[in-house]
Amino acid sequence: MFTGIVQAVGHISRAEPRGDGLRVVIEAGPFAAGDVAIGDSIAVNGCCLTVVELDDGTMAFDVSAETLRCTTGLQRPGAVNLEKALRLSDRLGGHLTSGHVDGVGEVSCFAAPQSDGGRLLEVDAPADLARFIAGKGSIAIDGVSLTTNSVIGRRFSVNLIPHTLAVTTLGGLTVGARVNLEVDLVARYVARLRETG
Repeated sequence: MFTGIVQAVGHISRAEPRGDGLRVVIEAGPFAAGDVAIGDSIAVNGCCLTVVELDDGTMAFDVSAETLRCTTGLQRPGAVNLEKALRLSDRLGGHLTSGHVDGVGEVSCFAAPQSDGGRLLEVDAPADLARFIAGKGSIAIDGVSLTTNSVIGRRFSVNLIPHTLAVTTLGGLTVGARVNLEVDLVARYVARLRETG
């Protein structure tokens, strides 16, 4: 489990074919040099991956074809949000996330900075996920815990404060960019209960 509070931004330096998946190598500096061990779970842009190799500030992960099919941003070099798995003694600063990406959304609008430095982000979610997204509810975008403003059809909006823009990859988004989405766990379970009840 994770909280959606990004602890570091790493950089995918290599994505090498391995079987029908990839071996992804991430430069993570002090994040990887701390208390990370082989076998640990790390959320990479919101996707829970297992550390298979550590070497002087880099971490390697094996990414399956199935994971590549339902996520974005792991196939090529670039910046990624990183978070270590939640310990039971940790504060829950964001919201509970599993690191199981539910689908990929597309940025439809990324407004110019407001007077306070924040920015409004609008994302179109896949149709099958839209019903799990509610106004003032929780959503994870590329592993970042956020609160939705409004939801109209498949499109939802979030406000990104200057701190979030500074310490995550979200400030680099552009219209048309694809992002990993994880809907609120509670919404998913409530919907399932209604279907079977």
